[in-house]
Amino acid sequence: MTRVLLLGGTTEASQLARHLAAQRVDAVFSYAGRTEAPVAQPLPMRIGGFGGVAGLADYLSAESITHVVDATHPFAAQMSRNAVAACEATGTPLCAFERAPWMAGAGDRWTHVPDIAGAVAALPEAPSRVFLAIGKQNLGDFARAPQHHYLLRLVDAPEGPLPLPDAEAVIARGPFDAAGDRALLQDRRIGWIVAKNAGGSGARAKLDAARALGLPVILIDRPALPPRRVADSIEKVMAFLAHRADLGV
Repeated sequence: MTRVLLLGGTTEASQLARHLAAQRVDAVFSYAGRTEAPVAQPLPMRIGGFGGVAGLADYLSAESITHVVDATHPFAAQMSRNAVAACEATGTPLCAFERAPWMAGAGDRWTHVPDIAGAVAALPEAPSRVFLAIGKQNLGDFARAPQHHYLLRLVDAPEGPLPLPDAEAVIARGPFDAAGDRALLQDRRIGWIVAKNAGGSGARAKLDAARALGLPVILIDRPALPPRRVADSIEKVMAFLAHRADLGV
């Protein structure tokens, strides 16, 4: 009997949750708990961490989980690493449901950097107005470049003062569209954009807007992860759950 742990937090995870529910697959949807009001799901939900690799391994055993699908954000690297280790320890099959990274096209002015520190270093010396589209976890790192004005877009309102000397936050939840993001960039007179290469369509609008406006983008590459099975569609995830080798999962 199949019982699935779906590690969520992305649009793709929510789409998969709806499909699993429609197919009456026994599954649990897990949120990390970093968002104050997570999107409701059509599956039983758990919110919060597992307590590292050991805690996740204990959960898999205690809950009789037969399959794990990692549909977390591409930059939730620690959770993904923990999932690989816990599944190896318990012999639980694991598949990542992963969207493809963004690729530059004609008219894009992208600078690729390996990490947050690289993004800070890639900013210009002269004071600029920067759209910092990286979430809330690493904002403090940009205090090393205090000469810039930073525009932040966050899902939840910050609980306290922003960790930057000159910043403002727009509270909004995607998906966004290129026309809206273009208007935002023009209204705030943005000169640079810093973003994580998350892929997908829900957050791409800022890149399309940057291309239209001729703005430079500093794009942070995805973190390296251990080898694991990867699916790029719901069909392939379902094939993994059904042990079908013909779709390569």
